[in-house]
Amino acid sequence: VQLQASGGGLVQAGGSLRLSCAASGRTFSNYGMGWFRQAPGKEREFVAAINWSGWSGGSTYYADSVKGRFTISRDNAKNTVYLQMNSLKPEDTAVYYCAARLFGTSRHPHEYDYWGQGTLVTVSS
Repeated sequence: VQLQASGGGLVQAGGSLRLSCAASGRTFSNYGMGWFRQAPGKEREFVAAINWSGWSGGSTYYADSVKGRFTISRDNAKNTVYLQMNSLKPEDTAVYYCAARLFGTSRHPHEYDYWGQGTLVTVSS
């Protein structure tokens, strides 16, 4: 699976962005999808995940730090997963990565099979 993340940019605190991750190469609906982020000098951390289509109708999971502000969704017809980010805070500044895991999801980066290249989100105060 090849993953291409896009949609990052510079936004003021309180603003919104929508990230997209386009997948190609395999049956997208069989993959759970996750978003992770990595700020300078910090480890990569879990943001959100959505399960593959055959499990609980694509159930979703969020880090506590983004719950209620971010929404993950997927469009299997377009082979794309989205991350809608609202009420952005300066601490959300990071490179955001999408990842794919066959027949599952996880909060742990090492359990994913494929990664996109990352897109930078910068939130100014």
